[in-house]
Amino acid sequence: MNHDAYPDNYIRGILNSVKSIAMVGASPVNVRPSYFAFKYLAQRGYDMIPVNPGHVGKDLLGKPFVASLSDIGRPIDMIDIFRNSSHIMPVVEEALTLDPLPKVIWMQLGARDDAAAAKAESVGIKVVMNRCPKIEYGRLSSEISWMGVNSRTLSSKRAPAPTQGMRLSLNRMSVGGGNTAASDRAAKNKTEQS
Repeated sequence: MNHDAYPDNYIRGILNSVKSIAMVGASPVNVRPSYFAFKYLAQRGYDMIPVNPGHVGKDLLGKPFVASLSDIGRPIDMIDIFRNSSHIMPVVEEALTLDPLPKVIWMQLGARDDAAAAKAESVGIKVVMNRCPKIEYGRLSSEISWMGVNSRTLSSKRAPAPTQGMRLSLNRMSVGGGNTAASDRAAKNKTEQS
């Protein structure tokens, strides 16, 4: 797998197939990115499990924190790692002790560990690095375009506004690239100013 550029069908397949997501590094602090991602995915119908040893005894949106992946005690489809790159390998190594193994290891924006990815892929686990499932879900469902962001998805129909627990269709046609005249001008101006 080329971890520098994921095909939309690869991401779409993951987001359509997983049901339970353990978020390692989830935070109950409502201004943290992990809180926003956790809440968003829970509102889209995913069974979210917050994993953070520093918050055991608390809950996140009604879901109790657990200290580690092994404390979950049930199958997990995907592990979303909200930790920096230096903490990824131990999380992947713990994931490899689970029975059954998770289907997916997802590393958040800015997080990448190629050795951990290779280890997970060697036993058949799909890996995504340096991406956010919240952003990818919004992009593939065209929901992100409601905020004026170019989602690179094509449709004559606007995606429906989601309700609590509703999953949007991720099967909207997408196009490669995403360059726009504005981004081209900005890149040109930046080069000229250097």
